[in-house]
Amino acid sequence: MTLKLPTSTGEFLDYRPRESGALDAKGPSPTSRVLYAAAHVVADPLADNTPGQPARPDWEATMAFRRHLWAHGLGVADAMDTAQRGMGLDWATAAELIRRSGAEAKAVDGLLACGAGTDQLADDVTSIDEVIAGYTEQAAVVQDAGATVILMASRRLAAIAKGPEDYHQVYSTLLGQLDSPAILHWLGPMFDPALTGYWGSTDLDLATEVFLDVIKNHADKVDGVKMSLLDADREIGVRRRLPDGVRCYTGDDFHYPELIKGDEQGHSDALLGIFDAIAPAASAAVRSLDVGDTAAYDRILAPTVPLARHIFGTPTYYYKTGIVFLAWLSGHQEHFRMVGGLESARSVAHLAQLYRLADEAGLLPDAALAEQRMRLFLEMAGVTQ
Repeated sequence: MTLKLPTSTGEFLDYRPRESGALDAKGPSPTSRVLYAAAHVVADPLADNTPGQPARPDWEATMAFRRHLWAHGLGVADAMDTAQRGMGLDWATAAELIRRSGAEAKAVDGLLACGAGTDQLADDVTSIDEVIAGYTEQAAVVQDAGATVILMASRRLAAIAKGPEDYHQVYSTLLGQLDSPAILHWLGPMFDPALTGYWGSTDLDLATEVFLDVIKNHADKVDGVKMSLLDADREIGVRRRLPDGVRCYTGDDFHYPELIKGDEQGHSDALLGIFDAIAPAASAAVRSLDVGDTAAYDRILAPTVPLARHIFGTPTYYYKTGIVFLAWLSGHQEHFRMVGGLESARSVAHLAQLYRLADEAGLLPDAALAEQRMRLFLEMAGVTQ
């Protein structure tokens, strides 16, 4: 049978879904790269998760999805922008998420890193000391959970910083306080416009120098850096200048295959939102790299790129909607609802194309279930099949 899929032009496409499901890549972690999947949260569909209300997750479904990622050999990066930090997930709920994920990680010996930021601070906070205190509070929760701290970019710092010296003060203080090395996250304005001018300049060349200076001054306290600028050349340039022992975790959801594969001068590890959606393929591909089979690596990941570029298309910060929609199609949750009501952030045509791209890439574990759910979604949108 075919599905009548709406398109962005207002026309319809008769699409015949695949009959086979996705590969099963459960097993140990790949050895040649460190891989984190930035994980989404599953909303409680019957709770008041409307815009502006405190987030109400379905904790069991949320933790089950993290167990799915660990079972495929991936680390989990939690309480980050994929989990809707700053777009529906408030700090009180994020702290509970970190604690619960920490307990789950210990139970399965899973790799876990969690975001620490300043989103609990009021909009009228104007002092650098208050920004440092906000970060310190959140980092303590992450460390108590036994997770690696990811120092996320701060909207408050971006709003009040007068120049690079303020970034040096904040990050120098924070890194000096931590018990173990942290991951620094540079999130570009395509993911969050409030972070425009981070590291003290809208000139990316100048900002890059500040970023690298912070890392070089505290290399022993930096596990790695996550680059989320969707700029492969800039990431490679930064990667080649990092001190020995500091990893570059690509956050580039457009160019991840070539950045992870690397070149004669090195490679990127990964901390990616798209790995939430393509965990089995990501794990299988990098296991191929472990044994030097670059042809298999390319063959597995190449079909995922059109899907990733679609999910993270402009406006990029709404990519979370596509991630959760795909989790529903894949059977990882029983509904398509999101905290903050963010399920409304992408059009029916956008999600229809997402389904087609995921199916064509062989990423849907149960093709029949995905087709059934897509048919139901379309009928609810008024698209008669």
